[in-house]
Amino acid sequence: MAAMTWALPAIAVVLLGFAAISRRVAGTPITAPIVFTVTGLLLGVEATGVVDVHATAEIVKLLAEVTLALVLFSDAAHVDLTELRTEISLPARLLGIGLPLTIAAGFGAAAIVLGDLAWPEALLLAVILAPTDAALGQAVVTLPVLPMRIRQGLNVESGLNDGICVPLFLIVLAIAQAEAGTIGDGAAARLVTEQIGYGVVAGVGAGVLAATVLVTAGRRHALDPLWAHTVPVTAALLAYTAAVPLGGSGFIAAFVGGLTFGALRRRADVDDDAGHMIDETGDLFSAVTFIVFGAVLLGPALGSLSWAVLGYAVVSLTVVRMIPVALSLVGTHPRAPTLAFLGWFGPRGLATIVFAILILEEPGELPHEELLLTTAVITIALSVLAHGLTAAPLAARYAAWARAHPRPENRPAPDARR
Repeated sequence: MAAMTWALPAIAVVLLGFAAISRRVAGTPITAPIVFTVTGLLLGVEATGVVDVHATAEIVKLLAEVTLALVLFSDAAHVDLTELRTEISLPARLLGIGLPLTIAAGFGAAAIVLGDLAWPEALLLAVILAPTDAALGQAVVTLPVLPMRIRQGLNVESGLNDGICVPLFLIVLAIAQAEAGTIGDGAAARLVTEQIGYGVVAGVGAGVLAATVLVTAGRRHALDPLWAHTVPVTAALLAYTAAVPLGGSGFIAAFVGGLTFGALRRRADVDDDAGHMIDETGDLFSAVTFIVFGAVLLGPALGSLSWAVLGYAVVSLTVVRMIPVALSLVGTHPRAPTLAFLGWFGPRGLATIVFAILILEEPGELPHEELLLTTAVITIALSVLAHGLTAAPLAARYAAWARAHPRPENRPAPDARR
């Protein structure tokens, strides 16, 4: 209990400390995820022991799940396909072609490099490491001088691929558990069907209800502007908490709820100002999640680090990402710097952390669980460091190159939300 007592004040102090220097480090290679992960590592059992893994297990799981639910809802709600109509090619290719190829390449690499994994475990690892997290390379999606098509493409890819990967994760996890004999084939199929089906139902219901409140009460001038900011946050929580007792996936519900809420809000031509609170809440929870990641997951993973694990992490962040991106853009004639830029900036972050925690919360379900989790965690940590350190300098360098070699794709982008 003492460890838990000091964990929360320690995390609060870290957040306050970063807030005090946040403007100075903005745009530098020292990113927020790097700071939070490193400080989390120092607070963990492997170092000072302020954050105890066993004492914080339930809180860690709840925090991570709520954080991902908020981010999934927010990202989905902000996707406006009508605005993307003229620039849909790049994100569509990255998601429709690049994502499946990334999973296939990750599966093949895991089968070769991590030969101890059963084939469903290798596929599960590939799915876990498929979603990208733009927050790890914030400069890439916020630098206004970057080409609009490139920045918007990476932003949309990051916003949607985690939601797409959630049902894939649930399906492959059920297959892996059935293959390991921990659940029957029929039970696995039923579980996946319920999680996806009830998740969609809960998400649509929450999205419709929240949009109705925002639009109807707003038109009648019955909704205080301050309370309007709470509507998306409440909708995300409603979607998640309604899906879970039904037997559905709270993450699918949050993602579908965000898509529904955003579409209905735009159809009614309601201003997007109400979305600021969920963005800021999600950012705060994400910061805490990276602290917890460093304390609870990274410390133990470093103790199990091997050359095979490190090798797969490097391959996952390079070859497994870059080749599928290049193949997805065949026929669009991208130039080499653009191809390299898009291929490199596929950082792994929040969604992968949550997937790892979900597996960690069901110990013994997979025969090579420790190897799978260690590999995922080391890959995230390497991504936090590598993509964080390179985001600002490479974004500035690519922007300078794009200005010097203009093409229609190289128009500077308007200011972005994330």
